[in-house]
Amino acid sequence: MSAATSIDAATFRTHFPTLERRVHLAGCSLGARSTGLDEALDRMLDDMAVGAAPWALFEDQVARARAEFAALIGARVDQVAVVPNASVGAYQVASTLDWSTRPKVVTTALEFPSVAHVWLAQRPRGAEVVHAERAEDCAELIDDRTRLVSVPLTGYQDAARLPVAELTRLAQGAGARVFVDAYQAVGVEPVDVGQLGCDYLVAGTMKYLLGLPGLAFLYVREPEQTALEPQLTGWFGRINPFAFDAKKLDFSPTASRFETGTPSVPACYAAVAGLRLIRSLDLSAVREHVLALTDLAIARLTEGGFQVRALPRPRRGAHIGLLDADPGAVARSLAEQDITVSPRGDVVRLSFHYYSNTDDIAALCTALDNHRRARSSRLPHRSDHRSNGRSHAKS
Repeated sequence: MSAATSIDAATFRTHFPTLERRVHLAGCSLGARSTGLDEALDRMLDDMAVGAAPWALFEDQVARARAEFAALIGARVDQVAVVPNASVGAYQVASTLDWSTRPKVVTTALEFPSVAHVWLAQRPRGAEVVHAERAEDCAELIDDRTRLVSVPLTGYQDAARLPVAELTRLAQGAGARVFVDAYQAVGVEPVDVGQLGCDYLVAGTMKYLLGLPGLAFLYVREPEQTALEPQLTGWFGRINPFAFDAKKLDFSPTASRFETGTPSVPACYAAVAGLRLIRSLDLSAVREHVLALTDLAIARLTEGGFQVRALPRPRRGAHIGLLDADPGAVARSLAEQDITVSPRGDVVRLSFHYYSNTDDIAALCTALDNHRRARSSRLPHRSDHRSNGRSHAKS
């Protein structure tokens, strides 16, 4: 959508009334709840109450979700499969690749484990998985034995944005295919599969696309060009799912060949609502808004004496990391102060969307100061240790 017709950040925020009483900085894990989400779920319940079976209405929501996602990433509808999660999307790709002549999978340490584990699980089928510790090292590992290069568009932990288009050109030039996990990017920046040039892209609805868990999409550039048929299938993978022919296994020539059984219906309703809301935005403006907020958060937190892990522009995604010895304790403390964050490993992830604003950062800094003071008050003083030691010696 053009900047002239898109809604601004303040207007976008009004779609999230819960933000009036809570600060939501966990979109990298689960998006904030919108009025559109509530209305979509109410509509699903209303559809279930109609006289006839509501399956036609459910199927319409699946089709709409597919179409909305395709439009968002610049794909054709026939290039998008509806899958339950990114892991299944990755497996569907892996199952259609022949590892016998080109066994190598090049991936990175930035890969989300759920996807990375799918590649590792292909080793009994002949796959050889090699990991680049840094994104820039991927290029050195690609050779004429490489079947697949798997790279996230944005890393899940440090929000590192990777040079996917450049890696795609290099990989495809060597005869390899490219799989992109865009889960941490779609919804907060423009994503165009034509510009990326990748062969596969997966993303789900529950994070920056403002939906629910249980639904993801798999983009396939040439869905009919698979070396093998998908190993995991179901009736939605057929040319005509409603033929109900238990003796015939015909795969659709479109990306729906990668689909299995009935998708999560509530997640489909939610996906349509979230995607339509996202498509009302100028995603370039969203990207700039988020970068400005992360710049401010980095500055404020650093000034306050906190350690921040964040990449410089333009390699930074939509979240930054707050380093702490106990990220879980920080998250619990902030939750008690009505601030939602997402701990991962040694960091507390602080993610931003178009609905985030500077007041959220001010509230975060105040809450972190409160947590630091409370934690300090619980720590024993050195004099107490010495006193306790002498007392114990005399007893």
